[in-house]
Amino acid sequence: MKKLWGGRFSKQPEEWVDEFGASISFDQQLASQDIKGSLAHAKMLFQCKIIDESAYENIKNGLLSLQSDVEEEELTYSVKYEDIHLNLEKLLTDKIGPDGGKLHTARSRNDQVATDFHLYVKEETLLIIAHIEELQKSLLHLAEEHVETIIPGYTHLQRAQPVSFAHHLLAYFWMLDRDKGRLQDSLKRSDIMPLGAGALAGTTFEIDRNITMNELGFRDKYLNSLDAVSDRDFAIECCSNASMIMMHLSRFCEELILWSSEEFGFIEISDSFTTGSSMMPQKKNPDMAELIRGKSGRVYGSLISLLTLMKGLPLAYNKDMQEDKEPVFDTVKTVKGCLSIMTGMMNEVIIHVDKMNKAVHQDFSNATELADYLAKKGIPFREAHELVGDMVLQCIQKECYLLDVTLEEYQEWCPLVENDLFEALSPKTAVERRNSEGGTGFEAVRQQIDAAQLKMAVSNN
Repeated sequence: MKKLWGGRFSKQPEEWVDEFGASISFDQQLASQDIKGSLAHAKMLFQCKIIDESAYENIKNGLLSLQSDVEEEELTYSVKYEDIHLNLEKLLTDKIGPDGGKLHTARSRNDQVATDFHLYVKEETLLIIAHIEELQKSLLHLAEEHVETIIPGYTHLQRAQPVSFAHHLLAYFWMLDRDKGRLQDSLKRSDIMPLGAGALAGTTFEIDRNITMNELGFRDKYLNSLDAVSDRDFAIECCSNASMIMMHLSRFCEELILWSSEEFGFIEISDSFTTGSSMMPQKKNPDMAELIRGKSGRVYGSLISLLTLMKGLPLAYNKDMQEDKEPVFDTVKTVKGCLSIMTGMMNEVIIHVDKMNKAVHQDFSNATELADYLAKKGIPFREAHELVGDMVLQCIQKECYLLDVTLEEYQEWCPLVENDLFEALSPKTAVERRNSEGGTGFEAVRQQIDAAQLKMAVSNN
């Protein structure tokens, strides 16, 4: 079979070579974007009087029919036609006749595929943002319910200070909000149209790129044809942003996995997101959280793959760039799936408030409160810090906690101590009083929730 580009070739590649070079197995995902781009291109060709009205109407109706076939999953593609562009051109020509061959006037597959890819990344970025917002809503709802639920706060995975559970959850809300901001900012770079750049040098036809730009809803167009067909920054940025999202989800999943263990017992993940063991009947494994944690590496790999792919390519288009799509397709699918699973887990998670409360009463996370108490009595903080360290050591040796020490014992240790110390050492007081802006105090957390709700309201308008 003669290739659509085969005029200057005297020998056709063997079937196994065709299969190696073809991309139709994966770039068929761009069918809708390719048809959308072709509709805009055909309209521009007609309006610029490059094709006549009869050819335009024939092409347009054929493309709309193909779009219906795509939606109904009725199209059959062939590796003989290499990619989605040539497959659709062949299917169009079969439908409408020779006019199908006019569609490619003033266009190359180089600017065609770049346009498809821009449309895809732009559309999927908006969908990922929507998924992030659903997870943010879930976290906000949980935070509203647990402002005064107290959990141990950790540094180095060691008990540090008690914090509001809502405060802990909101830390992830703000991480996701930054992720969303990065995605929104990246739209400026995916929302640029390459169409009209030709293979690398533009075209001799008197086209009007503004027509296609407006028709496709792009914010701007590339001003350099070489850059237009060779740029994949927007795809790399998509994978980079996705890697940040996955890093945040992975961190959160690590905590969910720890918290759901018997050693912590702070939460229980719903049966919908856990599995059992084929050997051990008692097991309830946090598999979905573990999978999200594991899939972060997969997304990182896609980013490294793209960076490595592009690092040594001369201008303009090179066949290497066929390898740009699968990492992005896989990344988009993975991130959307992980965000959906994460939202489902948070919507159904069971919070064991009693276990959290018990934990903060059986540790030394109130040691800072004792040091602050002494500092407010006039003892220099560094001296107070050393004194409290000594008291913690005494308690460890006696196998008790700071709240178990009697007033008399405290006064022997430091005469400045009064009965109000025990209120200061209460975990609830320790959290409640930390109302500096951005702190874990209940009032500060409620203000933070208000700010988060306002942020969501603004982003949805």
